[in-house]
Amino acid sequence: MHQENLEKNSNLRILKEIAELLNEGTEISPLLSGVLKKLLQVTGVTTGWIFLIDKEGRHTLGAAENLPPALCKNDCEPLKRGSCYCIEGFKKGALTRASNIIECRRLERALNFEHAETKGIRYHATIPLQSGDEVFGLLNVAAPGKKEFGRNELALLESIALQIGSAIKRIRLTKKEKEMALIEERNRLARDLHDSVNQLLFSLTLTARGGMEMTEDPQTKNTFYHIQNLAQEALTEMRALIWQLKPSGLEKGLIEAIKGYGEMLGLHVKTKLSGLVSLPSNIEEALWRVSQEALNNCKRHSGQNDVLVSITVKPCKVYMTISDAGCGFHYEKGNELPSLGIESMQERIESLGGNFELQSEPTVGTTIIAQLPY
Repeated sequence: MHQENLEKNSNLRILKEIAELLNEGTEISPLLSGVLKKLLQVTGVTTGWIFLIDKEGRHTLGAAENLPPALCKNDCEPLKRGSCYCIEGFKKGALTRASNIIECRRLERALNFEHAETKGIRYHATIPLQSGDEVFGLLNVAAPGKKEFGRNELALLESIALQIGSAIKRIRLTKKEKEMALIEERNRLARDLHDSVNQLLFSLTLTARGGMEMTEDPQTKNTFYHIQNLAQEALTEMRALIWQLKPSGLEKGLIEAIKGYGEMLGLHVKTKLSGLVSLPSNIEEALWRVSQEALNNCKRHSGQNDVLVSITVKPCKVYMTISDAGCGFHYEKGNELPSLGIESMQERIESLGGNFELQSEPTVGTTIIAQLPY
């Protein structure tokens, strides 16, 4: 009885320490790394890794601690690539409780490589990360020479996994709320600009046109004409700004939004879409903002109204190419980017782990290429 009480108190202490750590987390990646380190500190396991698995069954390595050389070679490629019983059981809905994995395909493959080293780890336990009916991935833990985890150990790991799942759900819900709040603020600002500044500029355009028709003095007429042109340019810029804040058509898909924005600028946008998938909101947002800047540049600098936008969706990666056959300019790969707008495009893409490329030659045209993982 005394031993059971000690074990119970120890488990409660572990759960308390991990709960305190999880409650502080606001970003999923550092939270998973932190809780995995804490888990290894307060329990008897020496190695751990976490798979995050999306609704399509694709898995990513969310965190890993103290992996043996066989699993961490080539930037943890043995864990990032391929499938295994854990992933397959998760996707089929068969893996719902903490389980001992006696035959780990990843460890077996690693052991078959020459000079592979697992530091005595042959087996591991796997535990679903869940909150209510939602599942987010798998927690895997192991220790050298340990073939299986006991009932009490699995029960503790299930409790920890439940805490991690709840933290992931909390962070995702918080981010979604922030995104919705940002969208609502953009919509409010777009309405205010449309109802105030946009209407004033429109009125100024009409007033200048009326003044031009009322006078016979050439100099005065020319002044009104100049005012009308300036007001019309400002009105076009204002409409573009409102469009960026509240894109008409994005709810119908990225391609439709890009075509609509191009038409608003007076461009003829030809689009090509290969592959169908619902992209994550942050990826769609990045592609949308990059396309806006590229179309703006085309309108201002290319001297052409024809633009080709191509989006290709492949497993785990999306490619977007925007090209025109305009005047172009001298640019060699590796040189400093020619404008802040293009720099912002590159920064936006690279901040999400993607690649950005600019190609341009005089009289040939300009091409923007963006690649993003998802």
